[in-house]
Amino acid sequence: MSTLVTNIGELVTCDGTGEGGAGLRSDMALVVVGNRIAWVGEASAAPAADSVIDLEGRCVTPGFVDSHAHLVFAGDRSEEFAARMAGQAYDGGGIGVSVAATRAADDDWLRAALAARIAEMRAQGTSTVEVKSGYGLTVADEERALRLAAEVTDEVTYLGAHVVPAEMREDRAAYVSLVTGEMLTACAPHARWIDVFCEPHSPHAFTGEESREVLLAGRAAGLGLRVHGNQLGHGPGVQLACELGAASVDHCTYLSAADVDALVGAAGTTTATLLPGVEFSTRSPYPDARALLDAGVSVALASDCNPGTCYSSSMPFVIALAVREMGMTPSEAVVAATRGGASALHRDDIGRIEVGARADLTVLEAPNHLHLSYRAGVPIARVLEV
Repeated sequence: MSTLVTNIGELVTCDGTGEGGAGLRSDMALVVVGNRIAWVGEASAAPAADSVIDLEGRCVTPGFVDSHAHLVFAGDRSEEFAARMAGQAYDGGGIGVSVAATRAADDDWLRAALAARIAEMRAQGTSTVEVKSGYGLTVADEERALRLAAEVTDEVTYLGAHVVPAEMREDRAAYVSLVTGEMLTACAPHARWIDVFCEPHSPHAFTGEESREVLLAGRAAGLGLRVHGNQLGHGPGVQLACELGAASVDHCTYLSAADVDALVGAAGTTTATLLPGVEFSTRSPYPDARALLDAGVSVALASDCNPGTCYSSSMPFVIALAVREMGMTPSEAVVAATRGGASALHRDDIGRIEVGARADLTVLEAPNHLHLSYRAGVPIARVLEV
């Protein structure tokens, strides 16, 4: 069956042309066959199809690609948020609260909560999401989180190295051995990626050498690499990610000139994924996206939806923050939230609108993409069901 999607007021193709690489086209249409785009062109030249969706001048973008999210969790940390708004610094310690609540939840509760969060994301235009573990931190609980995540996405990330759990804090080496040994063996079959919170400024996270050990073990088990790096201060995360060929290094809040040079050198392999919702929720400095883009770094935007430092599933909110706080143009922000996210996942079938790509489309209740930041906080984006 074929479906003609027509009377698209503005089509944001993200094909790499034009301002910010957004590839803007007016008065367009496209044809979907199965789950792929089969034709793109001017609405006046559209071929016949089995069914028709008339968008009456609305804007269409690629479905948002949220390449960093922590969705398998239980518990509430709203009081922690309130404390940060009053001036308390974030150091990763609150993750233990989510770990305790998640361990206590049963599979059915976690599965239902995960499904609700995925539905919430789709209602705001996200068609692809990466989901991490990291709130179990035992072999059984990490395996369970990944197994549940694999029910809703192909982009599943093993994050046993989120923090060192309280019960093993006096023997960090033993926990790293668990993460790289028995836990990895149990979790690798359910995951595509391995991640580590590389943050020497937090007593709960992992040093550069511990992070290297985790990543090398994951790579030996056949997993792709991702890194939480340079969130709380300058550190080795970005350099390590670029050296080892990680697909993405996420946060990138504190960068030296050498870090930027490393990211430039790793363009095409390592994407700098920026998470401005975290800075909003922790009162931290925002990353300098403008400097990264001007240097030629590959940049993505993602939500980092999680119970502690950004409990928002809204990619439009992230886009608005990137424009308002990080020096990105509206077009650059949309590209980073779509094609950039696809790059961070090493995917070439999503994040753009072209013949052969997946028909993951987001429609806006607006005539153009500018409204994503112009109407911040208004639910104008949704995944288009074709």
